[in-house]
Formats: sequence, structure tokens, C-alpha cells
Amino acid sequence: MGDRRPTGAAGPSGGMSGVPASGTGSGAGHGGSGGAAGGAGGAGTRQGAGAPEPAGSPGGAEGPQPTGRRLAALLDLPGLAAPQPQAVHGGDPSYGPSAPDGATARMPGGGPAEEPAQRLDLLPAPERLAALDLLHRHTERLARARGLAATLTTLLDSGAELLGADRALLVPVARESGENHLPFDRAAVTGPAGAPALDAAADLATDPATGRPVEPVGAVHGLAGAGWQDHAGHGPMVGLRLDHAAIGALETVPVEHGPFAGLLRSGARPRQLLHADLAAEPGLVPRFREVAAGLGLAACFALPLATDAEGPLAAAVWFYPEPRQPTDLQQELARRFTAFAAPLLAGRLAAERGQRATEALRRGLLPDHLPYLPGLRLAVRWLPAGLEHSAGSDWYDAITLPDGSVGLTVGSVSGDGPGAGPASATAAASAMGRIRAALRAYAVLEGEDPVSVLGDLELLLKTTEPARTATAVYACLDPQERRITLAGAGHCPPVLVTRYGANFVETSLSAPLGMLSCWEAPGVELNVERGDLLLLYTEGLARRLGPTLHAGQARLRKAAADAPRELRHDPDALCAHLVGHCLGTAPEAVETTDDLVLLAARFD
Repeated sequence: MGDRRPTGAAGPSGGMSGVPASGTGSGAGHGGSGGAAGGAGGAGTRQGAGAPEPAGSPGGAEGPQPTGRRLAALLDLPGLAAPQPQAVHGGDPSYGPSAPDGATARMPGGGPAEEPAQRLDLLPAPERLAALDLLHRHTERLARARGLAATLTTLLDSGAELLGADRALLVPVARESGENHLPFDRAAVTGPAGAPALDAAADLATDPATGRPVEPVGAVHGLAGAGWQDHAGHGPMVGLRLDHAAIGALETVPVEHGPFAGLLRSGARPRQLLHADLAAEPGLVPRFREVAAGLGLAACFALPLATDAEGPLAAAVWFYPEPRQPTDLQQELARRFTAFAAPLLAGRLAAERGQRATEALRRGLLPDHLPYLPGLRLAVRWLPAGLEHSAGSDWYDAITLPDGSVGLTVGSVSGDGPGAGPASATAAASAMGRIRAALRAYAVLEGEDPVSVLGDLELLLKTTEPARTATAVYACLDPQERRITLAGAGHCPPVLVTRYGANFVETSLSAPLGMLSCWEAPGVELNVERGDLLLLYTEGLARRLGPTLHAGQARLRKAAADAPRELRHDPDALCAHLVGHCLGTAPEAVETTDDLVLLAARFD
């Protein structure tokens, strides 16, 4: 107790800057900020010493929090603090750090095993606090990552800093049911430390099978269908500072026969794997040795990512450019870090699967194709705000009416409504589907009168969805008469593109549906010429173009007016141009939680 410092006190800078020691000096730059975080880590150690490990994994569906009792418990559980047994070094399971045996621990997703004494407890107090402070900052950084792609990036990058490693690889495990735990596209993390990014994108195109637009260039992804698997039953690997060619070369080594297969087993498995010299290690698969030599990978250290509930999720592998091995302290910090990361990753994956199911529901609620009418060509672009942001509330539709005209509508639902909570995104998507279906029915009955269509929809919304509101615009287009009749309910004004330029069609004088006790709105009727285009869109498009909604709308109008003449002859090409401008060239484009919908109609 005499060595105890007040919370927030930092140890000597020399001791802190030296933790963890490594051949490359990794992590040295983090040591000088002991402060409150280091003190908190030390206090948690004294409080948690000797406490039995609770059942289950730390953290819930969203993963553990970076501070408080959960982190303190994680840092001080006897089982997690000790250097782990069964470390494989050169194929020899007997290898392990020199320390007395006696402690036991239970590996997440595995059984109990013998453990040597805690290496961290053998350090002097200043070095111990510095190590805990370093670990705390990396776990906090990981917990603050938003989205699955950012979580993977941070996990690999922070682990590399803790271990002094150069590059890293995540090898997912396959589920017995045939569904991969990690629903990633092939991706490489190529950014600098602290700000890497998953390199993947989708082309701007329309699905030839369904006629539905796919997500345009610039959308950040790292996710494919949750059931995606390769021929071996394992999902694609994710790499840190490994390009696509390098990852492809590593994937030529069958996972089930590779050096990391033991870490992916559901039963007994090694708690870590260490190859200090890949060129000299006996027993390695020749193909892996060949690939590693070609990529300049001379040594590696690997840990399993597993939880009691999910079992093994993946193996995290860190590589070195020269033969070496991390210090005992670096290995222990990495084990603690992955013990924190595994339940957090499991929560991110569970949320990802739920969000993917919601997106599949949303796609199913939108039109499979756009109708074809003589004298009128239609095109659309739909882009969700992102799986971690979107509420699933925007819709579009094109309805062929009995008199030969077509009804076009774009809208957005807001409000929690029944079913709010963990399933609120699914509830919002379901509400969007109900409102769109009702609007289709009203359009067929009285589609030539947009004010009546929206008025009936408002009454339905107040009666059946009292906790929700909606904005919408509905337009009836007569391609033979070249006439547009439309009305809006608090929605963004449409843009009419003519040979003279582009102008707004003001329809936003009314309130959104469901907000007033008595809703009414003016209708607008326009006569257009051959070649004119009508653009209907949601807030998500405008908000991506500028710092404010009005600024974004103004930029959209200008972009439509300045579009090359040949693009205005093809509504699909114009949609591609405007969405590409929105996502790639707008000088102040910002991220938004609104979906993007752009529906274009050209009179021929």
C-alpha cells in the first residue's frame, strides 16, 4: 500500500515510455500520457485482484464499454492476466514463458487449462501502470469504433501497435450451418496507422435481373451477404497493410491445412501461436512458407478471437518483417486486448446480421422494376445511408394508372411508432412498406388528383400510425398530353430540367403528413415539352451535397442545370451523373443518416 498513488498520478516518464519493450519500439510513443487513465487502470487492478472470473464474456450485444468496472475486471482477471499456456512455437506445444505454474483460467469459447503466474504482476508499479494505461487507450479506441469495418480496422491496427508488428491478417472461421461468422467482402486495410480504411466499393449500375439500382461508386462497404463463403467454407480474409494481391496469395493456402487452423477449432485449441522465424520453422505448410517469403513476412504471432456464446470467430495474425518474437509483456497485453475485442466483435457481427436482414426486408418492399410507357422513360437510384445509420424509412414508387398515366412518388417515414427499440429499424421498414402499399391503392383509385391521394394517406397515417409522420411528394404524369399534376407534404421540392435550365417546382408549402389536425395542400399543374425531365428526391441526396438542406438543394439544381446535354437525353445517365457528383465531387459533402433516393422521368 505504501507504493499506492492517488488516482490520476503518473509514474516516472522513463518507466512508462519503455512499455512495452520491443525490437521496433512499438508503443513507446504512447507511454508518456499515464495520467488519469493509468491511475484508473492501477486502481482497478488493486480492486479486482483475486476476484473470481464471472461466467460469460464481458459486454453485451453491443460489446463492452471502455471504462468502468467491466474494463477494470477485464484488466485484472487472474485467468486473463497470465501468460497463456499451450503457446505453439515452432510446432512444439511445450513452449511457454518461463514462469511458475499454478494458476488456472478458462479461455473464452474453450475449456480450462493450466496457466503460469501473472507476468504483469511481476512488473514494478510504474511499468505496470504504464502497461495498463497503454492497454486502456487501445481498448477505448476499439470500443469507440463505429461499424463493423471500423472495428476490424482498429482491432488489427491496435494489436499491431501493442505487438510492434508490421502487418496483420484476420482469418474468419466458418459456421457449421454454412453461414460465415464474418460477412465481409474481400477487403484490404491499407490506410496509415490510426486512420486505416477498408478498400471496397460497389459500381454504379442497375441490376440487369431486376432493374433495381445497386449502390453507387463511393459507398463504403466491407460487407457481402452473411452466407458468403469460398470453396473451403471460410470467408475471405481481411488484411492490415496487405493489398488485395497479398491477401489473395495468402488465401491460396487452405485454411484447414494452414498454420492457423488450430486457432479456429471449436474444441481444444492453442491459446496463441508463435513462429519466430517462418523460414526456419519445421512443420509449416510449404505453400505458406513460400507465400510468406514472397511477401516479406518473416515471423508471426497469432491469437484466437472467441467467446463462450459464439465459440471461435476468427484468428488474428500479426506479422514481422524480420525473424523475432514479441516480448512476454507484449504477448500478455495482446491477449488481454483480444479478450476484450472478441465479445465486442461478436456484438458487432450480431448487429450486422440484424441490419442485413433489415436491408433485405427494405429491398423487398421497394419496386422490382419501373414501368414502361410510350413517351416516358424512368430511372431511379436508391442508396441506404449505411447499415449502421439507416432507419429504413425512405421509399419510391412508380404506378401505372388505369387511364394510361403514371403516378410517381417519393417519401420518407419518421418516428419510432410501435415496436421501437432494438427492432426499430425493422419496424420503420415495415411502416414504410405499409404506407407505400396504401399510397398505391389510393393512386389507383384517384391517382389523377395528387391532393386527394396525399389527403387520404394522411388520414390513414393518423389513424393507424399515430406515432409516425411522413413527408411525401406524389406526381401524376400524362405522357400523351405532356402534363404533370403534383402535390407535396413537407417534402423536398422537385426539380424540373428543361432546355432553358433547371428550376424547383414549389410543393413544400404544406406540413408533413400526421403533424396537423387538419392537413391540406395546394396542387400544382405543369405543361412540359418533349425532352423535359422531372426529378423527385429525398433529403438524403440534398444533405450529402451541402452543409445545410437548402444549400444541398441549390447545388442539386445547379448540377442538373449544368449537366451535359447528352446526359439529359437519358434519365439513367443523368441519375448516375447527379449521384456521382453528390458522392464524389461536392466540395462540402458530409455523411448523413438519411437514405438517398433519386427518381427521374423524361418526356420523349
